[in-house]
Amino acid sequence: MSGLYMLLGTLVTLGVLVTIHEYGHFWVARRCGVKVLRFSIGFGTPLVRWHDRHGTEFVIALIPLGGYVKMLDEREAPVSEAEQSQSFNRKTVGQRIAIVAAGPIANFALAFVLFWCLAMLGTQQVKPVIGSVVADSLAEQAGLRSGQELIAVDGQSVSGWADVNLQLIQRIGDSGSLRIDAQTAGSTISNTYTLTLQQWLYGADEPNPISELGIEPWRPQTAAVVAQLDPEGPAQAAGLQLNDKIIAIDGHSVSDWQAVVDYVQARPDTAVLLSVERAGQVSDIEVRLSALGSAAQKRGYLGMGVAGAQWPETMLREVRFGPIDALWAGAQRTWTMSVLTLGSLKKMLFGELSVKNLSGPITIAKVAGASAESGLRSLLNFMAYLSISLGVLNLLPIPVLDGGHLLFYLVEWVRGRPLSERIQGYGMQIGIALVVCVMLLAIFNDLARL
Repeated sequence: MSGLYMLLGTLVTLGVLVTIHEYGHFWVARRCGVKVLRFSIGFGTPLVRWHDRHGTEFVIALIPLGGYVKMLDEREAPVSEAEQSQSFNRKTVGQRIAIVAAGPIANFALAFVLFWCLAMLGTQQVKPVIGSVVADSLAEQAGLRSGQELIAVDGQSVSGWADVNLQLIQRIGDSGSLRIDAQTAGSTISNTYTLTLQQWLYGADEPNPISELGIEPWRPQTAAVVAQLDPEGPAQAAGLQLNDKIIAIDGHSVSDWQAVVDYVQARPDTAVLLSVERAGQVSDIEVRLSALGSAAQKRGYLGMGVAGAQWPETMLREVRFGPIDALWAGAQRTWTMSVLTLGSLKKMLFGELSVKNLSGPITIAKVAGASAESGLRSLLNFMAYLSISLGVLNLLPIPVLDGGHLLFYLVEWVRGRPLSERIQGYGMQIGIALVVCVMLLAIFNDLARL
């Protein structure tokens, strides 16, 4: 992935999301009669600035990691008697709640619009057909078999493996029954299979729900011919070259690339012997595999890739909606992802999901760049997911976040008077400490993934 894609993807993603969020605050504040002094995208030194006819200063600043809307407020600076009616602190509790809540609501609205557009654009999905079932796994115990196509998970219909994964992620850390509906190829009758979960993937660092059930998705056979090499990977260091074909590993014949992947990932920090065919000649090359992942879940890494195989048309499904049906599809996806994000935060809080799954700005930049490089649909999809995350996080009842301000205003509405400045000040200090700690943890996770 080029640095240019990463830079542009990050700027576009954060720029749009922050602008929409702050515009939500700005738009409602104006409708409530509050004077907006500044609308800033980014922090630090202003790069561009201008004023509108209402006297609001609009700023695009140097550091694009957020933004803010500064309103007239007597708690921050003296306000002339003529402008006191336009001050934020003079507005009713209901108006202040509306202004603060408008930012996160704008993020949810953006996600809905993006998902709506994506539903109309359509996607090509791989049918969720089981390639193989691991012996003694949850899937085998339930009776699932190779060649079956998954139709629904926990009562929710699935069109592709992404849908299956999305439904399974919601069950991480759970105990109870997982229901999967599947049908055999050529049949229109589906059967229901019940899998028993017991604190499933509780606290897992890098959960792979489909694999953990013992299901290997069907995929076309791919020849183990080198098409890509990590410049700093073990394969390159050992002398492998482009177009080399791996025919055996540690004496075991290789039928396709997946066999190599499975063998390598099970042997981190281990030396393996590759039998390689190059220009018609076969030679043995010893490679010392490196390791990826946490100490508890290390997996071997070879540092090479192959060209993707051609998927048969019968295994692909085009999913597209008309403008009206796409509205419902967009709303469903927005709701599902919002619930999933909030549920994941709860599971992290109670230890059901490892905090190592928390991502920070480095991961956001990498994913934004990869999404931009993959195309418009991928970028819009990532922006929708991130917009929901921004909306959910901002609604958490933590002082300094929008949710913390909403908490103070709700207390004021119930009590009939605001909390004291001293209590609010303590709350802000605690909120800042929490946010800083979470940010540092997210950045640490980012660096660990590198």
